[in-house]
Order: sequence, then C-alpha cells, then structure tokens
Amino acid sequence: MRRIIITACLLAVALHAAPAGAASAAAVTVQDPYLELHSGPGRGFPVTQVVDRGASVELLRQRTDWIKVRTGRDHEGWVNRRQLERTLTGDGEQVRLAGPTAEARTGHRWEASVGAGDFNGADVVTVAASYALNDSLYVRADVSQLFGEFSNGWLAAAGIGHIFMPQWRVSPFVGIGAGWVYVEPTATLVEAPSRSNQAAYAGAGLRGYFNNRFLLQAEYRQYLIFMDTNDNEVINAWTVGFTHFF
Repeated sequence: MRRIIITACLLAVALHAAPAGAASAAAVTVQDPYLELHSGPGRGFPVTQVVDRGASVELLRQRTDWIKVRTGRDHEGWVNRRQLERTLTGDGEQVRLAGPTAEARTGHRWEASVGAGDFNGADVVTVAASYALNDSLYVRADVSQLFGEFSNGWLAAAGIGHIFMPQWRVSPFVGIGAGWVYVEPTATLVEAPSRSNQAAYAGAGLRGYFNNRFLLQAEYRQYLIFMDTNDNEVINAWTVGFTHFF
C-alpha cells in the first residue's frame, strides 16, 4: 500500500508540473529567414507552406517539440520549436515555449533523483545522484530503503549508464553496477539474524523530459545477490521517480 501511495503522488505531481499545449492562440512575428510548415508534427511530414521573415503567425497548440501555427492567410501547419525560439510576441519579447529544449537535455551534467517502486515484493524508496561524463554516458550512485512484510533493509549501489538518443524528449537507457544490501528481519515469532551481502545489477528504462529542469524516469533492474552459501539469489526491482537536472 505504501508503494502505491508514493507512486501515485509522484505521478500526480508529474501531471501537475508537465506543460500543456497552448490553450489559446498567440500571435508572434517570424524572426528566422523563413518557417517551414509541415502537414504533421514531425520531419517525416511534407512541407506544405513556407512563411517569410517578418510575417505574423498564430501559435495554436503544441505536441512535444512541434507547434501548430496558422498564417495570416489561414494556412495551418506544424513548425519545429527550433524555428520558433527567436520569434517575437506583439510586445517585442521573445516567445517562451513549453517543454525542454534539446540543449537543456544534453547540456547539463548533474542530476538528483527520488523515486519509489518494488524490490522483490517489498516497497522501496530511492534517492540517487548522477554525473554525466558526456551527453550519453553517466555515473550514478543511489541509496534505497526497503519496507517488507517480514523484513526491512537498505540497498546502496553505484554504476554506469548509457542514454540512447539523449536529445530526444523520451529516451531509453541501460545501466550496470554493484553494491551492498542489508536486510533486518522484523518477524517476532521466529528470531532470524540480520544479513549483509554484496550485489550486482543490470537495468534498463525510459526517461522523459517535461520542462527545462525536471524529467520523469522509470527503471527496471535485475539484481544478483551474492549469498554466503554460494546459492546466489536473483531479485527483480522497478522504480518510478523524478529527476532534477542542473
């Protein structure tokens, strides 16, 4: 129950913080040499109209990195946000578009995360920090507290990860690492000793940006716990959480 409540709170905050598409039309002035209007929100859609510098267009709504616009001649089409970041409002101010820029996705180095999920049936709360070695490769350390029905514990791990297509708004990633797990039984009828074991993991997940400072991340990991009896244990775990990058 604790895991469900925590995860629901995280998702509720994500939905509240995520930017919505434009609710009403806003008129802007084109500053690029020209705008290419596509028939749909993607470069795979054909260009149906070209708007020259100095022309006025209305911003209708946004889908990821694409904004639907209407020209003065009532032609509608989709424009990539890169072509609109230098456009001006009627007051001569630069237009502010919702969502992260591609530069924000790859230009930061530090990330701090908090999340919740499941660790082999136990509730888990995790905090983590990571440092980007380059746009795709990062090192990460995390500490998790485990809340089980018959035992509680702690998990600490450090590893390295790789982000595929980091410039995308939603990107897959993989990671490997090693750490240490401590488990303390809570059952009162049968007294059992606490145990501490080394562990290794491999994981994969998705991360999606919803503004220039936060992203939502979901990760699945499979842990290999090295037991003293050489009878190693495999544990499946997943977490969902927020990441603040800077």
